[in-house]
This record gives sequence, structure tokens and C-alpha cells, in this order.
Amino acid sequence: MTIAVGDVAPDFTLPGVGPGGARDYSLAEFRGRPVVLVFYPADKSPVCTTQLNNYTQHIEDFEGLQAQVLALSPQTVESHEAFAAQEGGFAFPLLADINKEVGGSYAILGPLGFYRRSIVVIDDVGRVRYVHRSITGMTFKPSKEILKAIAES
Repeated sequence: MTIAVGDVAPDFTLPGVGPGGARDYSLAEFRGRPVVLVFYPADKSPVCTTQLNNYTQHIEDFEGLQAQVLALSPQTVESHEAFAAQEGGFAFPLLADINKEVGGSYAILGPLGFYRRSIVVIDDVGRVRYVHRSITGMTFKPSKEILKAIAES
């Protein structure tokens, strides 16, 4: 099964760490506002680090559209905590999809089961409005493109 524009976004609850500390996060808690799901392959990898720092630098633009950014990868909460501390913190939660269940439900897993760098924008009523799945994983969608997708949803 693949997730496409117009589909209802699969709900989930995952442990994570954010600016307020470690806790469980659910997609449902952000209903009523747009949500950007950032699926990234690994903590501390060069492209992932650049990507998450880029989105942190533009967090005011996301907040200006009332959008919540949630970054997901298959590493543990402890790994996310160390990664965030190393980078001086991120402006959004890092969620631990250890069993890759959420990645699977959003069809972002590659042929060998690895996370593919992907972006999913969900509107305020829980419908998917934008999907990008990277083939190579070596580049990421810039904030400007994601912000445009949110504004158009």
C-alpha cells in the first residue's frame, strides 16, 4: 500500500524527544493544524544533520503557517537525545520509529527496509496534501518547497 495525496494520514503514537523533553507523541494531538512528517534515515549522518538544521533555522516560517514539524527515524530516543544535544537542539520533536511501523504505513521504506528520506505534509483535517520520497537519499527538500506545499493545502 502506498500513501498518496488525498488519503487520510495513518495515525500513530511514538516515543520521542523535543524541546520540552522526552514523551510520547501522536499525530492525532496535532489535528487542527498542518503537520510536516520528516522521515530521515539516521541520526548524525551528514545529510540528515544538514536537513534537520535547515528546518530548525526556518522554524518561524513553519510556525507562521501554524505547522508542526515532526522528524522520524528508526533510532532510539536515547540516540535522538544525543544527536539533538550534539547539534544544540532542534526546534521540533525527533520520534523513534524503531520497528519502522510508521515508515511502513507511509510507504517510505526502501527495498531493503531502510528509511528513504521523505516528506509528507498533512492538512488540518488529517489528509495527505504533499508527498515526496527520495530515491537517492542524498538530497532533501528545502524549507521553501515544503512551506509552499503547506500554504497550498
